[in-house]
Amino acid sequence: MHPTVGENRGSPLGDSMEPVCEENERRHHELILDSIEEGVFTVDLTWRITSFNRAAEKITGVPRAEAVGRPCFEVFRADVCETGCMLRRTLESETPVANVLVHIFRADKKRIPIRISTALLRDPAGRLVGGVETFQDVSALQELRRALQRQHRFEDIVSKNPRMLKIFAMLPQVAESGSTVLIEGASGTGKELVARAIHHHSPQREGPFVAVNCGALPDTLIEAELFGYKAGAFTDARRDRAGRFALAQNGTIFLDEIGDISPALQVRLLRVLQERVYEPLGAGKPVPTNARVIAATHRDLSRLVREEKFREDLYFRVNVFKIALPPLAERREDIPLLVEHFIDRFNHRRGRNVAGVAREAMEALLHHDWPGNVRELENAIEHAFVLCRDDTIRLEDLPEPLQAAAASGRPAAATTLRDIERAAILAALERHGGRKLAAARELGVDKNTLRRKMIRLGLRPPPAARGVRPDRGGQPAPHRDRPAAASRRFSKK
Repeated sequence: MHPTVGENRGSPLGDSMEPVCEENERRHHELILDSIEEGVFTVDLTWRITSFNRAAEKITGVPRAEAVGRPCFEVFRADVCETGCMLRRTLESETPVANVLVHIFRADKKRIPIRISTALLRDPAGRLVGGVETFQDVSALQELRRALQRQHRFEDIVSKNPRMLKIFAMLPQVAESGSTVLIEGASGTGKELVARAIHHHSPQREGPFVAVNCGALPDTLIEAELFGYKAGAFTDARRDRAGRFALAQNGTIFLDEIGDISPALQVRLLRVLQERVYEPLGAGKPVPTNARVIAATHRDLSRLVREEKFREDLYFRVNVFKIALPPLAERREDIPLLVEHFIDRFNHRRGRNVAGVAREAMEALLHHDWPGNVRELENAIEHAFVLCRDDTIRLEDLPEPLQAAAASGRPAAATTLRDIERAAILAALERHGGRKLAAARELGVDKNTLRRKMIRLGLRPPPAARGVRPDRGGQPAPHRDRPAAASRRFSKK
């Protein structure tokens, strides 16, 4: 009898077929991996590369023949290889890592950003035999992000918030006008940055920019600081000293926290703005000034005027053009932009190569209320730079209050971009009494676009706004009584 195919398995011919089958299977796996656009490689438990696909060759510039068999850290030379290897973390914790941004050095020594994901590699029996990592080059995406950032920047101010973009659009005209400007906003919102931007785009840009914090100086010193003094004006005045207005000649003087100055100083400052002259202490005649005045305050000056704590005539002098800066809590969509902006700044200052922020850390940043506004966010990123040891800022690198809030699971005012968009639309509708056209203008979108977004988000105008006519002082719009209207029409006939 002739042997069956099944009986051949134990024959020398069957044994010789096994290596051929294994080789074919290996080539089949290579073909599958080579068809993937992402780089893929695997390692054994000694961190030596066991497979390396074509996309990995293209991204790293290392041929497969050179990569296979070598330790992965020799091939990739990533900035996290020694301090925070993602594959090592995956193998030790048996927890995959997804979408983490790191930097590697190509074979041509060019440093590029890649996004990586890792997973465990097990044999058919379920035993752990190594790890697998996929990665993709995100250089083009980062360049696109930088290009978009340039569109959302004015000088050193970064934002894509509709209210801030409206301010960006008007700043060049405000700067060219030469008019006195009042900037209102909570502490840390960037009032001095706006003032410097106005100065740098003004006709006085070649002159000095002199900043004075009026709230930090006592009444006994602030007059001498602003207007200067002559020798002998008081006991310790041994020689003439120029004040800030003199130093700001042909330039700009920035009076921060003007709402904190005393009534006596308000009178003297009013004369400077009205007559463009000032008198140093102990001087016998006035000195002319051409310094442009930009004032700022975290207070509501109009309320202080009503409470008779700030002179009305001075208020009208400084309030020629007012710029109101929103707090960071009302522009949460700017947080990722600002984080990247501060990371770039601290990388440049400290010679670091921090690439970005881990997802948990970004969620904590988005959830925080930011009472200190942009300044507090900048301090949080600087704090993270001190503790961060690789190229990604993690939750444990952030200040303790942010970590504690994230650990407690406290809900945020807006947790996703959809929530942020929803909150921004509702806030705009409330500010404009439910008028969609006015809200759309503030948000920088077409009315029809706003209507579609409201439908998609399931939004309706605020309850207080429905049926209310703003031009009627908040009174409900009259509803026509149809039967009565019909009877009037018949009576006319």
